[in-house]
Amino acid sequence: MTGAKGRVTGIGGLFFRAKDPKALKAWYAEHLGFPTEEPVWMQDAGPTVFEPFAFKSDYFPLEKQHMLNLRVEGLDALVARLGKAGIPAERRADWDGDGSYGRFARIIDPEGNHIELWEPPKA
Repeated sequence: MTGAKGRVTGIGGLFFRAKDPKALKAWYAEHLGFPTEEPVWMQDAGPTVFEPFAFKSDYFPLEKQHMLNLRVEGLDALVARLGKAGIPAERRADWDGDGSYGRFARIIDPEGNHIELWEPPKA
């Protein structure tokens, strides 16, 4: 019987507060392709990282409790498209390292939430 042992099978959602939820949802839809009509998003299968960081980690701003990490395909094209829309993306060689974890870029949404764009390495 599937699920008889009682286990978590994945992340079911991300919920956070916004000053203007409707505008922020529209921004995510326009620039990152999030769904607009229905809140449910059937995603491509792939890896998900769950990693609590030390409270004083500088991996993302200390004043932020979380950072959204989005798995992407075609990082360079996405970063170029965001740049044309006036959304700067930060890239750092040390984030990519030797490429064994993939490639990364970071953007900030209109309400100051940090978003890491992650292109996993090719299998």
